[in-house]
Amino acid sequence: MSETLDVLVIAPHPDDAELGMGGAILKMLSEGLKVGVLDLTTGEPTPHGNEEIRSQETAAASNVLGLTWRQNLGLVNRKLEPTLEARAQLAGVIRTTRPKWLFAPYWEDAHPDHVAATQLIEAARFWSKLTKTDMPGEPFHPARIYNYYCVHLKMAPQPAFVLDISEQFERKMEAIACYQSQFVVGREHIDPPFLNRLADEAAYWGKTIGTRYGEPFACREPIGLQSLQSLV
Repeated sequence: MSETLDVLVIAPHPDDAELGMGGAILKMLSEGLKVGVLDLTTGEPTPHGNEEIRSQETAAASNVLGLTWRQNLGLVNRKLEPTLEARAQLAGVIRTTRPKWLFAPYWEDAHPDHVAATQLIEAARFWSKLTKTDMPGEPFHPARIYNYYCVHLKMAPQPAFVLDISEQFERKMEAIACYQSQFVVGREHIDPPFLNRLADEAAYWGKTIGTRYGEPFACREPIGLQSLQSLV
């Protein structure tokens, strides 16, 4: 895990990164940024998956996105907690990969794993700058944590910003569709289909900024701009 990254996307389970910010990942990669994804758990057990299936789906989705760095921290699904041991493990990854930006799930959610993941990420970000420690790597503090929305609450977010992903949308959906065990198998009775709902959501966020498709993001800290030229 010693490769240096520009951006580290941290996800509670495989598929959360694709759902919440697959378009942003594609856009950042196209802009030459080195983007990695760290899944905290395998995501299993689930009704129609297992660890082998989930690993194959994750590899396929990573290939669609064009990721060259993706790891799994090996924490326990359904029992994810921001423990001191997990904090040290994650801080070690941050210290060795040295990303400028971290992306974490939105901090409010019905899924306990998602809430715990964000608490863990925020604590590990702080710990990653500590000196006089046996954690691997040198002290390092990512400049920002941004939060992507992959939530189980029926909520109307008020994001800090919305990113235009119109050009990346089709590949994002292709990556999500790799997770057949999660979003297709066993969901045939759902109307409209889950993937259609995702497309509707992306179109809604695109509408809010005058584009075809968008992804919303939050941030606890103020976002600084050097110019207004980047605003849509």
